[in-house]
Amino acid sequence: VIVYSGDRAFEHYYDPLKGRVHFNSPDPKTGDASMNIMGLKATDTGTYQCKVKKVPGIGSRKFLLTVMVRPSKPRCYAEGQTQVGKDMMLRCSSVEGTQPLQYIWERTTGNKLLPPLAVLDPVGGTMSLRNATDAASGTYRCLAKNRVGTEECMVVVNVTQPPNTAGVIAAAVICVLLLLILLALIVFCCCRARQKKKYEKEIAYEIREDVPPPKSRVSTARSFTSVGSQRSSLGSMSPSNLHEYTKPQYDKIPSDEYERPPSHAPIPPPSRMAGPNLSRMGAIPVMIPAQNRDGSIV
Repeated sequence: VIVYSGDRAFEHYYDPLKGRVHFNSPDPKTGDASMNIMGLKATDTGTYQCKVKKVPGIGSRKFLLTVMVRPSKPRCYAEGQTQVGKDMMLRCSSVEGTQPLQYIWERTTGNKLLPPLAVLDPVGGTMSLRNATDAASGTYRCLAKNRVGTEECMVVVNVTQPPNTAGVIAAAVICVLLLLILLALIVFCCCRARQKKKYEKEIAYEIREDVPPPKSRVSTARSFTSVGSQRSSLGSMSPSNLHEYTKPQYDKIPSDEYERPPSHAPIPPPSRMAGPNLSRMGAIPVMIPAQNRDGSIV
């Protein structure tokens, strides 16, 4: 790591110790070859050898260097369920530090005594608490130490009562039952409303048998035309030509051509009166040309 030769020191011979190593004596050839290492690191741990050359021989000596590192700040935490009757574990771990490391647990609150059922592991840094009680609640401190120094950390433990599982289950069952009842009620209301709507629709479209269907406008128009023509024919009768009309012509109107309009009273068929009867009733005879069946003048 360092060389002195030809009245000159070479201190940059080994890169990991470059700038951190030099001879203790300004003139090592006087017999003092001691060296100083500044800013020790854990990587400087190892075996070093000192060689002295002088004619006619060489002398050497080995030296073991152990660099001690104080513990780094440990990390403390609780592992497991912090409930009454449960088992839990407190852990303490330091990442750096020269072995052997020793872990010590202390209680800083209450009577400052560890729980009676606590099991300590000074090497692994754990403390087990079995069947924890309310008395185990408090603040605990872990000390990580070696020959160089000591570091510590704190952890707060709060042991609580376990939840009421029976009450939670009962509440869940009640909620499920209420949900089912509400769902059944909704389905019932929907079915009832659908049946009511269907019943109202059937009542609205129900057809009564005692009401006849209405007559068409074409048939009504035909009936009025037929009746009008018959009236015209009857109005043109006179005592002189009344006997010329045969019986089949004015006895009745065919049933297929005569349809009574719904809004008018039935027209009585024309009565036959003889000429003397008409004169007796005060009628004046008038000469009217004869007409055939279709209404043309003969």
